[in-house]
Amino acid sequence: MKFKRLPVGIYYVNCYIVYDEASKETAVIDPGGDFEDIKAYIERQGLKVKYIILTHGHGDHIGALPQFKQYTVASICINEGDSYMLGNKDHKHFMSTGVMGVGVEADRLLQDGEVLKLGEGELQIIHTPGHSKGSICIKCENELFSGDTLFAASIGRTDLEGSSHAEIIASIKNKLMILPEDMMVHPGHGAPTTIGREKMFNPFLK
Repeated sequence: MKFKRLPVGIYYVNCYIVYDEASKETAVIDPGGDFEDIKAYIERQGLKVKYIILTHGHGDHIGALPQFKQYTVASICINEGDSYMLGNKDHKHFMSTGVMGVGVEADRLLQDGEVLKLGEGELQIIHTPGHSKGSICIKCENELFSGDTLFAASIGRTDLEGSSHAEIIASIKNKLMILPEDMMVHPGHGAPTTIGREKMFNPFLK
């Protein structure tokens, strides 16, 4: 499995394009904007988009969904806890950030522990509520795409509707910190880190 990181949109969300080299089956994680840039990479590599996976429903992570809906028949996937956000243009988060809802419905509601296949590769869904009710992380081999749950030396915001500091800490400690320490963590914003580094240095986990 290979992946490409593209910072997109006005909040520089890390969009990840994850694909199986042999089959070219692909998942696009968090297409927050700049659809043409994402599309250009997909077409240069000859990729076949099977899934659009959203780590959560906040507006900065879903901005390119309308274009993807027209461009591909890929399944739009999100946890049920955040699915209502996709079409709700009046949701408080959209109003506070200036990023509007997109009027798109989910095709698949992801469950904790669910596995999505990309060719011979697998993406494992880990439900990590806290930043939002439906926040997820995605494990692929020794890579973890952590959305806005876990960042390098930080964690996701918990001052938004549906967020909880207690829940996000429990999610990280009980579901992420049990992963191998050398596992790479690729967050929704900013630089990558590792599980081991966050165990040692993340001030929110002390």
